[in-house]
Amino acid sequence: MNQFSLFAALPNMISLARLVLVPVVVVFMIQLDWLIAFLLFVVAGISDAVDGYIAKRFNLRSELGAYLDPLADKALLMSIYVTLAIELVIPAAVAILVVSRDVMIMGAVMVSWILDKPVEIKPLFVSKANTAAQIAFAASVLAAKAFGWQLGLWFQIAIVVVAVLTLASAAAYFAQWLKHMTE
Repeated sequence: MNQFSLFAALPNMISLARLVLVPVVVVFMIQLDWLIAFLLFVVAGISDAVDGYIAKRFNLRSELGAYLDPLADKALLMSIYVTLAIELVIPAAVAILVVSRDVMIMGAVMVSWILDKPVEIKPLFVSKANTAAQIAFAASVLAAKAFGWQLGLWFQIAIVVVAVLTLASAAAYFAQWLKHMTE
């Protein structure tokens, strides 16, 4: 493999590293080593920005990267939400809602493929707002646990915001998918 091939594969290698980081973050969360879990979450976030920048700046976008990058992001977020719920840091209902939305979207895409009506998923504004809220909430909760901050009123408000945006995003995607499937 020449140097250009290695460089061309760099965004995908960074996404793969982020995917490999998921169980590591979960292990630190289960061990209640919140500072390391938080720092690794920050590293994952930075790596997401870096692989995206490299792919766009040097025109290194690939079909593999188009699947790998969001897969790594979703695996990290869903794992963090589930682990936070298992550790009784957040209500289980929030984790179930976050995971169910993503499973519903993946299921809808698979059904559309099976029925030979593939649907192109385009990020909606509400979906981008939802993702930002989910990331900000996960980062804030990990930081609070890492630095001993109280989970006070901000925490309760953030739970409601994440739940509402997750439901709104799920409904918007479902409506879009239903319209596509009945055309």
